[in-house]
Amino acid sequence: MNNSSNFMNIVNKFQNSNLIRSIRDGLVNMIPVLIIGAFALILKTFPVPAYKEFITTFGDGFILNLLDFVYSATFGVLSLYMSLSISRSYMKIQKNQEVVHGGALFVSVLCFFILAGALLPSFGLENMGPKSMLLAIIAGLGASALYVKFFELINRRGRYVLSRGADSEFNKMLSTLFPVVIVTFIFAILNLIIIRLFNEESFHNLYITLLNSLFSVGKVGFFKGFFFVLLSSILWFFGVHGSDALEGVMQEFFAPGLEINIEAIEMGRNATEILTKEFFDCFVLMGGCGATICLLIAILAFSKNSARRGLGYTALFPMLFNINELMVFGLPIIFNPIMLIPFLTVPLVSYSIAYFSISVGIVPMIISNVEWTTPVLIGGYFATGSVLGSLLQLFNILVGTAIYFPFIRLLDKQAIRDNQEHFNEFINYYKENEQLLQNEKIIELNSSFGEFAKELCADLRHNLIKNLNVFYQPQYNYQGECIGVEALLRWRHPDYGYLYPPVVVKLVTECNLLNTLEKAIIEKVLNEKELIYSKYGKGIKISINTTGTTIVKEDFVEYMKEQNKVHNFKENNICLEVTEKEAFSLSEKTFKMLNELRNMGLCLAIDDFSMGQTSINYLKYNIFDIIKIDGILVCGITSSSNCREIISSISELAKSLSLTIIAEFVESEESKEALHEIGCDYYQGFLYSAARPLED
Repeated sequence: MNNSSNFMNIVNKFQNSNLIRSIRDGLVNMIPVLIIGAFALILKTFPVPAYKEFITTFGDGFILNLLDFVYSATFGVLSLYMSLSISRSYMKIQKNQEVVHGGALFVSVLCFFILAGALLPSFGLENMGPKSMLLAIIAGLGASALYVKFFELINRRGRYVLSRGADSEFNKMLSTLFPVVIVTFIFAILNLIIIRLFNEESFHNLYITLLNSLFSVGKVGFFKGFFFVLLSSILWFFGVHGSDALEGVMQEFFAPGLEINIEAIEMGRNATEILTKEFFDCFVLMGGCGATICLLIAILAFSKNSARRGLGYTALFPMLFNINELMVFGLPIIFNPIMLIPFLTVPLVSYSIAYFSISVGIVPMIISNVEWTTPVLIGGYFATGSVLGSLLQLFNILVGTAIYFPFIRLLDKQAIRDNQEHFNEFINYYKENEQLLQNEKIIELNSSFGEFAKELCADLRHNLIKNLNVFYQPQYNYQGECIGVEALLRWRHPDYGYLYPPVVVKLVTECNLLNTLEKAIIEKVLNEKELIYSKYGKGIKISINTTGTTIVKEDFVEYMKEQNKVHNFKENNICLEVTEKEAFSLSEKTFKMLNELRNMGLCLAIDDFSMGQTSINYLKYNIFDIIKIDGILVCGITSSSNCREIISSISELAKSLSLTIIAEFVESEESKEALHEIGCDYYQGFLYSAARPLED
């Protein structure tokens, strides 16, 4: 248990470091580009001959050219996007808000081109595509980090202004000039040193050459293929497109195997080469690197994390064609310690099983060319000309899914723990700033709290009615008799439990769900009224909260008329409590609607009543039957003479207007007696009971 806890602590520290967060968030932000590129690639390489001929010939290749344009603009410059996205993510988590972020984005692009060899005659799209992902990470992080250091160093005594007559935006950008120049020259010098030392045209060419040189020793066989799969997976884990980086190795050592087999078959001999490009595509890299079709199945079958399952459904179609960048970047797998073991293990196990199965003759040799985008099970059959090829793929998928399964559960546990921490931080932030946030939309906050609020809003939209609960808090008179209950909103989140009610009200208001919520609460309480009466007696009053903005709407009055036909308010003691937080003006129209509610037999109460101008105005028209004293005043009655005098004045006012007065937040006998002395004899609070489910 301790070892597991220590491992997860290490994982959390690693994943929460600024560098890893920048990479992870940068990759996630690229998902729209990946989706567009993936579908363009699927449509471009769909492995059906008749379809290929159609897109090639129709309109002189119009469709194919269109797909080429989209692919080139997405996957073709993927590394360039990655450099920008990672740089942007790194700058978002910087604490120094004085740093001009635009300079980091520019310098990351400059440094990427330097490392990729932009000055070379051979420089092209392939230098900006998946092959250069490592350079994108180095440029996005390294250049941005250096830029921040130099910006702070140069501008530590105030913003560096070069033009006093220019506007602030111009001077703001001028302040980035020297940091950008310094970082650009640092990368250029380092790149030049590497080129001179190793006699390569660029840093990009250097690491490709180094990777290829690892395979120069030994003949083609089990161990060379095993090492190829291992190295490809390791490269992917660290953000390098392993398949593209090792494409030279594939073409030199493994791709010729198919030609040898085909030639042998044509000459009447048996095929001899196990390792071919199709062997890796069909039996090892099923669904893409890491045999991620197994990961996809494990997520859809076993994961309880809704966001992860959503990613699985989004990535499902591209992964059927072995395009898995959405999964690799979105989960993410890159720099994710939890996924390292299965991501390396599954393809190696698949490789070993497939190699053994073919070498001993259980599955036929590969004798046909198969497009790498051919869906799993179909590819195995076409490659070997036998259904045994499909069965081998199926067996490898089952084994791989079993290997991924425990790690998916581990990811789920980590997500629950992380989400709970984010939730606690969000709730604490809201409680500390509740008054300040009344006039501000939480979902529009430019922070992690704003993002979390949006996630909660999405959960509310999908589960508002399903997870809605109503708790009841009893109300007592001075003699200790229960005279009523107040229905209070409680909404249970599937992961976090019951949410702080003011947060729920705030979010449903911002998501335009308040009207739906209030009607659902009213309907639920009315349907439970017989159970309430069986516990407390027929004569008690049932209070239901509603906001001032809702109660004066015509559609709400019509809704209550429909409910009255079913529940007959005149035969039941139902009270609508209007909260003071949502004030409304008592115009002739609203006065008419409130009277319609009273004529149905409903009683009306003002919640959170104080001595404010709005509260007094509500009393002029003799519409309300009950006033509930603001809990802040009640809490201060034993310690503040001002609170006592205000409540006393309210009590006298209520008596003169024949209104009932109820004190909330009564938590002690001392408070109760103090309220009794100044004429308040109806109470609600923890002295009697907290709000509880009806069955309790």
